[in-house]
Amino acid sequence: MLSEYLPIVVLAALALAFAVASLVVSSLLRPHRPTPAKLAPYECGIEPQRLPKGERFPVKFYVLAMLFIVFDVETIFLFPWAVGFRRLGLFGLVEMVVFIGLVFVAYLYVWREGGLDWNEPVRRSGEREQVGEALRAG
Repeated sequence: MLSEYLPIVVLAALALAFAVASLVVSSLLRPHRPTPAKLAPYECGIEPQRLPKGERFPVKFYVLAMLFIVFDVETIFLFPWAVGFRRLGLFGLVEMVVFIGLVFVAYLYVWREGGLDWNEPVRRSGEREQVGEALRAG
């Protein structure tokens, strides 16, 4: 039974050996002549205005990108369902309504928490209540 997997193991070992050999040979054969122009940062043909060391990039961008990926992947699940819609019948329809309902609830939650507002900082619901109480008290 294990002999059936031997071709797969051999192919994986060959692939790994080829990858390692390619990296080793390419590192030995590559030209290595650093110049100031080659070592300078390059982005879209424009000289950088400031060094990125001290600049803080807002996390909001990454949060929005992750939300886009999550909702995009959830939307991809609609295509196989649409192809097999007639075969799935009422069961498939109910399952998709539940799925879309869950996606919609997640969307409402993100919207309520301010995850889609680009200009405002993200606030959690507890912080929102504290800010409201502080404004009422002050």
